[in-house]
Amino acid sequence: MTPMRPVSVGPPDSQGGRLVHIRNEAVGRAYGLWDMVVFLNRAGLDLGEEDEIAASDLIEWTGGRPTVWEP
Repeated sequence: MTPMRPVSVGPPDSQGGRLVHIRNEAVGRAYGLWDMVVFLNRAGLDLGEEDEIAASDLIEWTGGRPTVWEP
């Protein structure tokens, strides 16, 4: 059984945003990796800068990798 990741990022919506959940709570809509840095820091998860976040095993990306922000 695969353990659940604490952060999940939904697929891009029609405006290029992706809904972000941290510990099963919606924290906002990210429009790029910088938004992810902000959300994660607010939640007390310092996963580093944009390139480190994109490579993190703690984040589940649905509907495209961290480079996908358009529907």
